[in-house]
Amino acid sequence: MEINLNNRVIEVVDYDPNWQNMFETEKVALAKAIGSNAIKIEHIGSTSVVGLSAKPVIDILIEVKNLTDLDSANKSIAALGYIVKGENGISGRRYFQKGGNQRSHHVHAFQTSDIHLLRHIAFKEYLITHPIIAAEYDKIKKEAASESENNINIYMALKNGFIQKHEKLALEWFGN
Repeated sequence: MEINLNNRVIEVVDYDPNWQNMFETEKVALAKAIGSNAIKIEHIGSTSVVGLSAKPVIDILIEVKNLTDLDSANKSIAALGYIVKGENGISGRRYFQKGGNQRSHHVHAFQTSDIHLLRHIAFKEYLITHPIIAAEYDKIKKEAASESENNINIYMALKNGFIQKHEKLALEWFGN
């Protein structure tokens, strides 16, 4: 399903096993650009869940020791093709986009112990461990894409109820 908004096509496509390889390649480049400040670099989002349809954008989560040191690496990260977006609406986050208008990668970086690190990992692991819920999410994303009438805000809103409910359940489940 494709959505065209301001010349940006947003697609929800079937799972592609190459997404993992794309992540691994990017992980190596980002680790080199960031250096020892990077504690963990993980594949998150729908492209990290085998069998789940997704927008073909690789989401990457980076845990760093220090955000100020990460900010010092902005030139190295930009040299990989990323646009440096700062917090971009989430306090304590550093956000980077790659791929221009048809984005190929999103990087979300947080300092150790930030709740957003746990939130992203818990949701991913929850979907992997609960295939029936992942299948429900798959269906919701495809329906949202077809019902949104080319409006990304509607698309996101149609998924939001599921995400809010299951993110909370994922955090409870992951904590146990």
